[in-house]
Amino acid sequence: MKILHIGEYIKGGVATYIRMLLEFQSCHDKIDTVDLILSRNHSETKWSLSDNHIFYYEYERKVVYIFKAIFQIYKHIRTIDPDIIHVHSTWSGVFVRILYFLSYRRPKIVYCAHGWSFLMEISNFKKKIYASIERLLAYKTDAIINISQYEHNYAIKYGIPASKCVMIYNGIQKTNYNESKKQNFQINEDKINILFVGRFDRQKGLDILLDTFAEYKLDNIELYLIGDSVLNKHKISIPNSVHQLGWVDNSIIDEYYSMCDVVIIPSRWEGFGLVAVEAMKNKKAVIASNRGALPEIVLDNYNGYIIDIHKRDELYSLLINLDKVKLKKMGENGYALYKQKFTDEILNKQILELYMRLLD
Repeated sequence: MKILHIGEYIKGGVATYIRMLLEFQSCHDKIDTVDLILSRNHSETKWSLSDNHIFYYEYERKVVYIFKAIFQIYKHIRTIDPDIIHVHSTWSGVFVRILYFLSYRRPKIVYCAHGWSFLMEISNFKKKIYASIERLLAYKTDAIINISQYEHNYAIKYGIPASKCVMIYNGIQKTNYNESKKQNFQINEDKINILFVGRFDRQKGLDILLDTFAEYKLDNIELYLIGDSVLNKHKISIPNSVHQLGWVDNSIIDEYYSMCDVVIIPSRWEGFGLVAVEAMKNKKAVIASNRGALPEIVLDNYNGYIIDIHKRDELYSLLINLDKVKLKKMGENGYALYKQKFTDEILNKQILELYMRLLD
């Protein structure tokens, strides 16, 4: 079995997801080869595959690059000749499936949107357009992975064929501290240390969090940010009182999770919420918005808190009353949920079974 993964801007949570699949599949005795095609720009560069199994295409999110990207991707596919193409995220889903729209013979295609475009915070008109495109492209898709029950239900509601849909929760590997790369990262144990991890864009809601810190006095809180803007137009202003750590290599990020008291996810929309699971595997409580699939992962008052992101007074009240002892207990609860539902073993087993069913 020859597997090819294709993505666009592979960074952050999607990169973590793909990296985990590559590491498992490249060592499995039922899989002969694993390859990866991704955009050279705005993608992570460290992968477990050897260089001759990684292919880049030149691309920016501009109309002039689209046909060039499709041509480059098609050229690489012809060279690799895979049995299964596993496509990740919306734009790469368009690039790959449009190639085969007039072709009868093709590899099996597995598609994962990693968050449906028609569930973003956009106008109803745009939602209908995006859903129509996804329904059309579904004709050239053999299996469509929904990363949460929320995504699965809405996919079917918007007309994605139920017969092709399967719900497979994201999963992540167990905590792996890299002592050789130990960071000189100090925190104030007398305060509640909150960690935000993600892109600094509108979806992730960091502006909401920063506005709350600007409006209210939160002397009991230290806020740390891991991440940055992927696109220049999403640059935001960060107060000097907030600790900006930049992008952190995946091999050492668990150390940062381990040192905080709670992780916060103020997203406006979220198809899954991989950061929440990363926090849970590190036994950390999570404060999350009531959007998308986050309430599936963060059970209010059990392994964290669910908040309405538009009610800053409620967020402020929660923040000033956080208790380290209760947060620690919530972290233990979250770790139990992680082992039950969100490990990499569960995810990899389900995806491999899906591949096998398609080829059978």
